[in-house]
Amino acid sequence: MLKKSTQKKPKYDMIAIGEAVLDVFLEVDEATVACQVKKEECQICFDFGEKIPVTAVTRVPGAGNASNVAVGSSRLGLSSAVYSVIGNDQAAKEIRQNWKNEHVAMPFVVTDKKRPTSYSTILFKEGERTILVYHEPRKYELPKLPSASWIYYTSIGAGHEKLEKQLIAHLKQHPHTPVSFNPGTHQLRRGLKSLLPIIKLVTVFIVNKEEAEYLLQTKEATMRTLLQSFIDLGVKIAVITDGLKGSYATDGTTFWHQPIFNGDAYERTGAGDAFGTGFSYALATGHEIPEALRYGTANSWSVVKYIGPQKGLLTKAQMKTVLKKYASTKTELLKD
Repeated sequence: MLKKSTQKKPKYDMIAIGEAVLDVFLEVDEATVACQVKKEECQICFDFGEKIPVTAVTRVPGAGNASNVAVGSSRLGLSSAVYSVIGNDQAAKEIRQNWKNEHVAMPFVVTDKKRPTSYSTILFKEGERTILVYHEPRKYELPKLPSASWIYYTSIGAGHEKLEKQLIAHLKQHPHTPVSFNPGTHQLRRGLKSLLPIIKLVTVFIVNKEEAEYLLQTKEATMRTLLQSFIDLGVKIAVITDGLKGSYATDGTTFWHQPIFNGDAYERTGAGDAFGTGFSYALATGHEIPEALRYGTANSWSVVKYIGPQKGLLTKAQMKTVLKKYASTKTELLKD
């Protein structure tokens, strides 16, 4: 368990830094789509030039990794705030209303008056999905942040390097602030060497197996080796998720594996954000790593039962209920 700071309690329990977008979910008509489902992969196939009907359309304003974490943290009872850049359009108004409804503070939200809000379209079928995402070009600049009990740094658009340097400077000024880092596409594409300055400062580093292999430039390493590699780079807790195989974590001394909770998945967008939210929340509220893996798993288990990344995010009471229901699905020591 992380040591609690003796400093005065910060204004926010969680500040999430990253992207916020308007998500539009399209449920693809089964009769017009060829979907080949294998154990670990699914292909949604369309005939080029065809007009493809959908069975349902769902709008989720205020999606995006950082927004999902801020909303999820608030649902669990933390005072949360979000940094993101949104447009000055109808989508932005909907996003702000969603944050207001979810009790997410907005003093660090920046309005881009020249460009609209970023947008994603998600095609989904049989629990799998394909995301078409467009990030508006932005000039990211981190506002002056107060001290926080926890910071969650996650996916953000191209051109974020200046913001990351500002975040590094903030963390050096507040060395006791725990940080979860769950990099997104634009961060990952910079490569491991470019990410090392921020990786060395974070408390929790969360990626999926494919992302871990991409950063470490390996396809043959064991899960234990992948986890240890990130500990060797300076993180205190390394976490790797691996879909239906569950999640894995280490503090550099002990290695754990958490199986998934059994249940059907309707739509998987936001599962990773839900996991990271639950895991970070558990650590922030005094739980050990094995229990944090269960909190993350419970939150992810709930989110995939619904369309979109936020509807299934658990409240504190709901979290207790799910953990009790799956009490027998325990965290295990990772076998060699």
